[in-house]
Amino acid sequence: MGEAVNRRGATGSRTKPRDRRRLWIRRSIIAFGLVVVLIIAGVAADYYYLGSLVNRVNVNTLQNSSGASENILLIGSTSRCALKVQNKAYGLCSQGVNGVNSDITMVLHLVPSTGSVSLLSIPRDLFIPNARIIGSNKIDAALYEGPSQLITAIEEDFAIPINHFVVLNFDTFANVVNALGGVKMYFPTPIFDAYSGLNIERSGCYTLDGYHALQVVRSRHLQIQPNPSNHDPRSWTVEPLSDLARIRRTHEFLRVLATKVAARGLGNPLTDQSIATSVLPDLTVDNGFTEGEMVSLARTFAHTHITNVPQFTFPVTNVETGSLLYQGYYYGDVVFPVQPNGLAAVNKIFDVAIGMNSFTGATLPSPSSLKITVENGTGVANQAASIANPLRAKGFDIVATSNITSPGPVSESVVWYGGPPPPAHGNWTSPSLAAAQTVLAQLQGPAILGYNPKNVAPGAIVTVETGTGLTVSTKPTTKTTKPHTKTSSTSSGATTTTGYIPPGIKGNSKFTAPSAVSAALAPYDPRSCNAAGTGPGPN
Repeated sequence: MGEAVNRRGATGSRTKPRDRRRLWIRRSIIAFGLVVVLIIAGVAADYYYLGSLVNRVNVNTLQNSSGASENILLIGSTSRCALKVQNKAYGLCSQGVNGVNSDITMVLHLVPSTGSVSLLSIPRDLFIPNARIIGSNKIDAALYEGPSQLITAIEEDFAIPINHFVVLNFDTFANVVNALGGVKMYFPTPIFDAYSGLNIERSGCYTLDGYHALQVVRSRHLQIQPNPSNHDPRSWTVEPLSDLARIRRTHEFLRVLATKVAARGLGNPLTDQSIATSVLPDLTVDNGFTEGEMVSLARTFAHTHITNVPQFTFPVTNVETGSLLYQGYYYGDVVFPVQPNGLAAVNKIFDVAIGMNSFTGATLPSPSSLKITVENGTGVANQAASIANPLRAKGFDIVATSNITSPGPVSESVVWYGGPPPPAHGNWTSPSLAAAQTVLAQLQGPAILGYNPKNVAPGAIVTVETGTGLTVSTKPTTKTTKPHTKTSSTSSGATTTTGYIPPGIKGNSKFTAPSAVSAALAPYDPRSCNAAGTGPGPN
């Protein structure tokens, strides 16, 4: 396959080599964090001294683990300058390939008492209020200001507490795959990606080394052969879902890779030593993630099987503007969070009960105890009143409504709250965050939490800045809106969970339908091989 990739890269690409390298940097880091964390845990159990190989850094705003559950943030860093050995295939720091983004952001949720594991992927282009210290941006831009900023953004905007973090890079991924002797995947049909270099000219099972596995799971510009007689990839069908499709394939790769790890068996000295020495020097964790905790994870989750791990993607809607204009700046292609789908996904994957605070597990405050204001951020006449009146009917104390300057032609709604920010060290208990969660649970459409005391009107604990397509739920305030999911079949015979379409998004040309929380593989997606290596394995 490598020769085919090289031939096609020379003749079929429509992108200059330097541009392709830059795109590699921006788009390509791989998340296989569940496998890596469990491998490290297993290795630490048998080779305690190898913990000294891991890079450790001080990170702020991490929450203390309660023991009941633990959330580990898995970051895929695009930094080339941080690599110990530069690789031309990834782009060279000396040639200006020096961007720092988290193209992959996953939260690994562990419950030691039950041995349960779940995984939430957050799309890289998700536009959030606290991505940067100075304000809004895509979530992948937060890492530019350091891991503490990315962790803070997730805690403030999603109400998800983070206990530890693990940073992965290109070398970590490739070295794990190579240490395992490669990974086999079945390709149902020829596919091609000029940006990643992926080139599958015929269907079948392929053994992927680390380099070619990178090409598979980083592919965001996939083209699919429409019929067997068409051998010109430039005319092949372009996959429309970009990063969302890449996440779907990454989740499948996790399953295949974890199966390979299980087959080799942790506890095998030769396997563990090879993986450990290949992975640990390229891995960075927070200072508090000790070898002792890794050993404990190994013992607790030693028998976890990847096929039993729910792998969700935070539901979003594509903003069909070409490039989002927000407060005078253009941000390129972005996606917005969708409610109630987003809250439902967070509550489900982190096992949060209805009406409970996802950050602390405490009961959320009642609407009648909350003074809120509503600001029209769209320029659409009477929108503030159209949101304030149904919220008042639900028991919220609406102290004022007003109009503000619209940040752009299309915008997301933000539930702003204040109070002290997450402390550098120690747990964050924020009544304002709890109040904001109560309000967000009643909103539908592109909406999210946002921390900024300056944006909260005097006399209020929460200010709702209305955006495009916002409506208020018709559900009672005593219950958090449920996910409204349904199951449908795909042409591959698999099933997928599709999301509820809020009224402000349904039929709105500015938005696409909400993405699925759990998407089935497309017919052309690579998947596991059967035992004989001649066709697809069981789903």
